[in-house]
Amino acid sequence: MIRQAKGKTPRRPPPKKPSNNQKDPVGVYCRVRPLGADDEECCIEVISNTTIQLHAPDGLKANRNGEYKETQYSFKKVFGIKTSQRELFEDVAKPLVEDLIHCKNGLLFTYGVTGSGKTHTMTGSPGQGGLLPRSLDMIFNSIGPYQAKRYVFKPDDKNGMEVQNQVDALLDRQKRDSQTTVPKTPTTRRIDPEFADMISPEEACKADGVDEDSSYSVFVSYIEIYNNYIYDLLEETPFDPIKPKPPQSKILREDQNHNMYVAGCTEVEVKSTEEAFEVFWRGQKKRRIANTQLNRESSRSHSVFIVKLAQAPLDADGDNVLQDKNQVNVSQLCLVDLAGSERTSRTRAEGSRLREAGNINQSLMTLRTCIEVLRENQMCGTNKMVPYRDSKVTHLFKNYFDGEGKVRMVVCVNPKADDYEETLLVMRFAEMTQEVEVARPVDRPICGFAAGRRQRNQAFKEELTRRLEERGGPVDGEFPTVLNQLLQSFPPLPPCEISGPNDDVTLPRLIEALEKRHKIRQMMIEEYNKTANMLKSVLQEQDSNILSKENFIQEQRGKLGEKDKMIQNQKNEIDRLEKKSKMLEYKIDILQKTTNIYEEDKRSLQQELESREQRLQRELSEKRRMESRMQGMVTDAKLKWEKECERRVNAKQLEMQNKLWVKDEKLKQLKAIVTEGKTENRQPQRPSREKDKVPPKRSASPSPVPTGPPVRPLHRRSHSAGGERWVDHKPTSNVDLDTVLQPNIPNAIKVNAPNEKALSKCDKYVLTHQEVASDGEIQTKLIKGEVFKTRGGGQSVQFTDIETLKQENPVAASRKRRSSETDPDGEPMDGDWTDVETRCSVAVEMRAGSNLGPGYQHHGYPKRRKP
Repeated sequence: MIRQAKGKTPRRPPPKKPSNNQKDPVGVYCRVRPLGADDEECCIEVISNTTIQLHAPDGLKANRNGEYKETQYSFKKVFGIKTSQRELFEDVAKPLVEDLIHCKNGLLFTYGVTGSGKTHTMTGSPGQGGLLPRSLDMIFNSIGPYQAKRYVFKPDDKNGMEVQNQVDALLDRQKRDSQTTVPKTPTTRRIDPEFADMISPEEACKADGVDEDSSYSVFVSYIEIYNNYIYDLLEETPFDPIKPKPPQSKILREDQNHNMYVAGCTEVEVKSTEEAFEVFWRGQKKRRIANTQLNRESSRSHSVFIVKLAQAPLDADGDNVLQDKNQVNVSQLCLVDLAGSERTSRTRAEGSRLREAGNINQSLMTLRTCIEVLRENQMCGTNKMVPYRDSKVTHLFKNYFDGEGKVRMVVCVNPKADDYEETLLVMRFAEMTQEVEVARPVDRPICGFAAGRRQRNQAFKEELTRRLEERGGPVDGEFPTVLNQLLQSFPPLPPCEISGPNDDVTLPRLIEALEKRHKIRQMMIEEYNKTANMLKSVLQEQDSNILSKENFIQEQRGKLGEKDKMIQNQKNEIDRLEKKSKMLEYKIDILQKTTNIYEEDKRSLQQELESREQRLQRELSEKRRMESRMQGMVTDAKLKWEKECERRVNAKQLEMQNKLWVKDEKLKQLKAIVTEGKTENRQPQRPSREKDKVPPKRSASPSPVPTGPPVRPLHRRSHSAGGERWVDHKPTSNVDLDTVLQPNIPNAIKVNAPNEKALSKCDKYVLTHQEVASDGEIQTKLIKGEVFKTRGGGQSVQFTDIETLKQENPVAASRKRRSSETDPDGEPMDGDWTDVETRCSVAVEMRAGSNLGPGYQHHGYPKRRKP
């Protein structure tokens, strides 16, 4: 037994389909809702019918230091606040409904922040029907006369569609009529006022090119995706007012054609716009009741209304649907109202409500991620896996993005300033979605019989009814006129009167005549059947020939269309190349003129360059003469300064020799005093007062007169003995050495850290700094400077002098006093370190000749002894 394939939805092209590389971008439209109040701040401006501009609110500019700039976003079309529902439907949803009737799938979803008008755009209100009721109205206006009887098409619960025979369909209809719980067609009952007058009769529209030789049926289903769970809003469940049970979630499955569908979802067959919208409103009421019972917001869930259109050709007689499941096409249109796209902080939700809001945002984020990966794969040529399975919404509609139908999105925005940041995110997502391209579905012609079967069958029935009415006979069981004429051509019957009970002639004669007539009738029936079969075969052959010719014509038309497209593309390419050629010629003319200008500039520049080179040569020759002249002047100045330096060096040497001679004389006198004290066996006592010191004897030789520059007057151990005001800076980290000689600065301000207040009151500054010397002992440095006022009103210190106070340990071997040395005559003499003047000089003011640079050099001077 050969099992035939069932009807498929969404329809996939046959395996051996022609390659179609044509792609269409996702159609993204924008609709701006009016402000709630006239005095509200608006952040959106419609620039044109395809562009809008966002302005940052004043408060946001102040908070962000005016970093936000005006941004513009482009769409396929922008609908302003004055756009009617009909205009929106004509541009957005009407092409999808036409594709649905022509066996193509479509996906339309609204996206935006809560309160931006998504539900109004999708559903509408009385007198202003939205996209959903207008789509249903257009479907039934187009296929109304060609609808099949109820239950001829029946879903098989596997995303397919079966065709029932007339008997099974009649039994199902009788069963439906016998059930009182099932509501009948709304045309027989009062229409619900909540969805009455959605569409006015003058706004009704219908599709063109509907196949009259096919039969149609419409099935609708309504689901809700909340917290990443799928719920069937049309499922009949018993209601328990005392202990209501939560609805059962549904799962997604994949059919044999790899299309996703909701398993176990209720599909209701509807026969009119009112009945379809009543089913939708029944699901809306159930959704509201569930939201009330579960204490949840309807704006935080996705609603999906699915319209399936089953289509199958009529048989050869044009009376019944062809009983062939391979010829059943099921196309579907999904109308999706997505949840509000906003941050969880704005929802003010807590606990479980906060987690649910996070799941909704996560599903929208998954949708954005899928769009972004699709765009990256198409633009960059990558092959990254699109994460459809991360969310139920993207998993359900993944076939549409893979090329199973058109995808369109209506971005609804609220121009008020409070939604600016969320609207900015919505605009960025819409801009990214427009860059995604979806493969264009290939047209699939319905393989049936010759066209016009329904009209011929209808005309035959009308003609037969007219003739029967003219004859006045009954309609049922009446033979055609041709058969009556044939019956009249039979041989007449003999007399049928029986003369008596012994009449053996009449009945045999009648029997013989009837047998002849029966034989003639059988022969005529055989001839008629033979002729009918022959005619049927001829008709079938003609139908097959016509069908093959139609297929051939269709194929030739397809090729002709491809050739026309190719010719059009070539014409467009020729036009583009001609425009490009004209543009290049224009550019060549401009470049030629520019070249001439540059040539003239080049000649003028060359002349100027030659004149400048001549001038440069003259300047170089002048420079050589100046160099030779300056060289002579430098040589003369050098000789002059060499003589002057030699004279000054000689004068300085003479001055230093005189000073050295004076010092030697003083040392000899001091040595004599020390030697005299030793000979008298007395301990030498250090004079403690200035009056006890003996003035040294002056030498008989005159003092040399210095010939160099004047020398700064000598001073004693500390520069701080003057009457100036000092800042004495002693850090807290210094160690008290408990030495006899301590720097004493009278009238000083002592501080631990320098500050502007202390510096402003003084004109001198001294820093006491301690450090470890190379021999391991602590030495103290007094770093002195002068305080100056700066132009900015502050103070600055210029260091001018350093005094070093060094402490030695006489017990240490490395610093032991040298033993007395003996002169060549054997007399003992003091060593270098036993000289009192030398020790004082080292201990108090450093050793003479320390090289600390200008301003930091100190010299040792001999102490005067008291007389």
